[in-house]
Amino acid sequence: MADIKYYDVIKKPVITEKSMNAMAEKKYTFLVHPEANKSQIKEAVEKMFEGTKVKSVNTMNMDGKKKRRGMTVGTSAKTKKAIVALTEDSKDIEIFEGL
Repeated sequence: MADIKYYDVIKKPVITEKSMNAMAEKKYTFLVHPEANKSQIKEAVEKMFEGTKVKSVNTMNMDGKKKRRGMTVGTSAKTKKAIVALTEDSKDIEIFEGL
């Protein structure tokens, strides 16, 4: 496994209706590096966003979708998502700063 730095772990936030509703409960969803584990994701969130304390991290591997172009069939890339729950005394994450 390659040595992954904390700034390479989080790729981008997931902006969907479901993830925006979860932000009210201090749960944030990110696309992360496929080889990153929960402790690396926790470290990356706490270092990248000042004043945050991570309570728990849930991860899920998303398989690529089948794509078709004429007779040729292929798949899109696999991704990994992480749902990060913050503690109640933690500062909120402003994910729209860099967008």
